[in-house]
Amino acid sequence: MAKHATPLLDQLESGPWPSFVSDIKQLAESRAKNAQGLDYQIPSDAPEDLLGIMELSYEDKETHWKHGGIVGVFGYGGGVIGRYCDQPEKFPGVAHFHTVRVAQPSGKFYSTEYLRGICDIWDLRGSGLTNMHGSTGDMVLIGTQTPQLEEIFYELTHKMEVDLGGSGSNLRTPAACMGMSRCEYACYNTQLACYQLTQDYQDELHRPAFPYKFKFKFDGCPNGCVASMARSDFAVIGTWKDDIKIDQEAVKAYVAGEEGFKPNAGAHSGRDWGKFDLQKEVIDLCPTHCMSWDGNKLSIDTANCVRCMHCINTMPRALHIGDDRGASILVGAKAPILDGAQMGSLLVPFIPAEEPFDEIKSIIEKIWDWWMEEGKNRERVGETIKRLSFQKLLEVTEIPAIPQHVIAPRTNPYILFKEEEVPGGWTRDIAAYRQRHLR
Repeated sequence: MAKHATPLLDQLESGPWPSFVSDIKQLAESRAKNAQGLDYQIPSDAPEDLLGIMELSYEDKETHWKHGGIVGVFGYGGGVIGRYCDQPEKFPGVAHFHTVRVAQPSGKFYSTEYLRGICDIWDLRGSGLTNMHGSTGDMVLIGTQTPQLEEIFYELTHKMEVDLGGSGSNLRTPAACMGMSRCEYACYNTQLACYQLTQDYQDELHRPAFPYKFKFKFDGCPNGCVASMARSDFAVIGTWKDDIKIDQEAVKAYVAGEEGFKPNAGAHSGRDWGKFDLQKEVIDLCPTHCMSWDGNKLSIDTANCVRCMHCINTMPRALHIGDDRGASILVGAKAPILDGAQMGSLLVPFIPAEEPFDEIKSIIEKIWDWWMEEGKNRERVGETIKRLSFQKLLEVTEIPAIPQHVIAPRTNPYILFKEEEVPGGWTRDIAAYRQRHLR
């Protein structure tokens, strides 16, 4: 019989989709059954009490979790998120319910042996609840007590040979797509870049010193499988400078509807969408209208191509990325916490992305030096840029301004000149300046 009545939570099981409530109930039943045999290091009824306190939060329409101060492991300033219940007498199983972040491997490649090892540790020393994966990319182990933290840390680092992830005002755990290991469109080795920068910036990852959190994400191509443009302060997105490679015979095969040439890589093969229309489905949907088809030849104006990948995704056997490959860097993306959601802004249109990634690290470190000096407490770098201007970011990173840095044309016709920009020296007398230079 359930320890706590949960009529409000039970409603979440009534829909057509799998429910986390069902999962927690299943875990609670399993832990109650195995309580004697497995010798759990935290109360075996932690999942039951979790359901109880969640039901109470639904009833009261307010949270019953409180922040009880900083909790973590020796030598690290992040990796553990402290959680305490404000009703410990009523729900002793979740009096402490800390979250542990575990650094994910590049591309999130796991072996079954590794996953079993993690689950064994968490079954014994935690609640058994996991999140695969958190927003930054870490594997998240949900719910343990303070005395277990050092034990968990020791077993993770010594037995599993894996580190804690980032939390707090520091570098969060870098994340990457599978890159060249699985994808023909990867323009650089995302997994190597992610691993290398994770190793190089261990202090920034484990010892918070920033105004707020800072995230790297590495996408191998503009398809953006880790959504770096929207979800990271510093996005490295693979791209190319030369022409998209075109197999004209394959283009004709798509147009003719030949066997084996289904558009969108056959993704919609379960439904008859009718005859493929190259003009309607590819050329008219090109965001810069840089493509043309004369009935015999497909042409692409490379100077106007923005590498959106739509044409390549639609006709993968006919089109392929170019050979002069590298990456673009975008900065400042964030979720809507303080100042609304922001997408990343283009900082570097093209940069080599080869080991040891010194060009990329140089830009990162210039941004950090400026942001740590000028950023306000709990201000993401995108908000600092918005407050102090993108022009200031270009100055501190020593990157010349280019048209691609402009989000929208000016609406204010007045121009503020700097002293060094005014021919013949500075004057505060605008009328005299106009007489002298603008006749």
